[in-house]
Amino acid sequence: MKHLGTVTLETERLILRRYVPDDAEDAFKNWTNSETVTKYMTWPPHGTLDVTRGYIQYCIDGYKNADNYNWVIEYKENGQVIGSISVVRLEEEIDCAEIGYCLSEKYWGKGIMPEAFGRVIGFLFREVGVNRIQATHDTNNPKSGRVMEKCGLQYEGTLRQAGKNNQGIGDKVVRAILREDYDKLSGSEER
Repeated sequence: MKHLGTVTLETERLILRRYVPDDAEDAFKNWTNSETVTKYMTWPPHGTLDVTRGYIQYCIDGYKNADNYNWVIEYKENGQVIGSISVVRLEEEIDCAEIGYCLSEKYWGKGIMPEAFGRVIGFLFREVGVNRIQATHDTNNPKSGRVMEKCGLQYEGTLRQAGKNNQGIGDKVVRAILREDYDKLSGSEER
């Protein structure tokens, strides 16, 4: 892999970029304090704006590492940050990146997360050189699985009582896409 860090990526409606301290209020208002958004997350809703500020500073500090991929999602139409997407785990020995994401519930059902995730997938395969991208979701959160399906991730299995989130211990679905799958989907065999 050729690590490039969290570089700015764009889509038609979105800017995926590094966090800045001024993102805290939008992040808190739009998703970090939402019990609905965090229902299946491994972290609890942020109780105060200061918790979100601390998290954002933690993210900013991580940008010094070239293998850190942690984007805030900015909606071009209104300039607000509305969610995040990141590589939550890297397995260098097999060139694998695991993705995690969350989005303000006000923007659910508009194709925004598939748009962001699709852009990240292209970047990781084409520019970073990963071979496998995977993601997991709680079996009780099929909408997250639908995002993964729209991005070409294939169902690989359900791991029984293998995940813990704000709902407790539960089953998690594993989905993945390989670079060769992506090449076929995008009609390109370039490496």
